[in-house]
Amino acid sequence: MKSKPILKIAVFIIALFSFSQLLAGNYYQIKVYSIENPGQEERIDNYLKSTFIQAAHKAGIEHVGVFKPIETDPDYGKKIFVFIPLNNLSEIEKIEDQLSRVELNAEGAAYINAAHDNPPFTRVETILLRAFSDMPVYHKPAFDTPKQEQIFQIRSYEGATEKLYQKKVEMFNEGGELAIFNNLGFNAVFFGEVLAGANMPNLIYMTSFKNIETNEKLWQAFRTDPKWEVLKNDKAYANTVSHIDNWLCHPTAYSDF
Repeated sequence: MKSKPILKIAVFIIALFSFSQLLAGNYYQIKVYSIENPGQEERIDNYLKSTFIQAAHKAGIEHVGVFKPIETDPDYGKKIFVFIPLNNLSEIEKIEDQLSRVELNAEGAAYINAAHDNPPFTRVETILLRAFSDMPVYHKPAFDTPKQEQIFQIRSYEGATEKLYQKKVEMFNEGGELAIFNNLGFNAVFFGEVLAGANMPNLIYMTSFKNIETNEKLWQAFRTDPKWEVLKNDKAYANTVSHIDNWLCHPTAYSDF
């Protein structure tokens, strides 16, 4: 009989721990490959498809997104974005461990064993992010359109100072900017604070659309939204963004998103 209270306490502790883990939210890793020719693009595609994504899945990562700028984007044919949602930071090491165990096929070997004078990329940038408090976990959208029509938009907002950057993060969370995106149907994949990257202090977020027409329609709705009109003129958030990078992308055929 005395064991029942102990059992209840144990269940409560487990539930509390699970809830606290949920509140902690996701971390995200983004890899940005810079390329200069179709041959590099093909080798990276083959490596990601045949080796990296499989290793990530074995490490417990359910979804890995791979995105490329659309033809009208200035970075078309120049960049490949890889989005890796993490439940915790230890999963980064788990992916590396799985990669070290992989038996390379010809496609993986062409990337890993590339010669110094024929590399598969010009540079690789790795960005580590922590999910926003108002969107602690990522969202995997579902569309009825072909992948080659879908749009995943990546935007980076830099702040001139750390204090101004934090005010922009506050503007998204407590200020309600993120809620405006949700109310209008921007189908956000994630919002994240950059913890390590080349353009800090900055935040990055990704929204998604079934096609480019929906993207354009929703941005027009955002610009004229009454709540946004009030928020953008709030002096508390003046000068919080010093630079914006923006990419319109399609998911690759092998992307989990």
